[in-house]
Amino acid sequence: MSTEATLTSKGQTMIPKPIRDSLGMKAGDRMTFTLLPDGVVIMRVKNKRLSDLAGLLHKKGRMTLPIELLSRSSMRFTGGRTLRSNLLIA
Repeated sequence: MSTEATLTSKGQTMIPKPIRDSLGMKAGDRMTFTLLPDGVVIMRVKNKRLSDLAGLLHKKGRMTLPIELLSRSSMRFTGGRTLRSNLLIA
């Protein structure tokens, strides 16, 4: 997709609607810009929020664990099995 935008005297530009829609951009989303040696600019949208990741790793039938049990300080290793508090996971 190729489109044009204009730079204002204040250094601002608008990202064209077809591109915003394609990237799923919303007001308040952050972007990073990377200038490559050949003059190409890469814009990355940082619109993933922590809440978007909730449940991403869940698999049906897998037991869920409280976050407190997932910290490295609460893990002990026993013969290839991981023991978290009173819970033994094979």
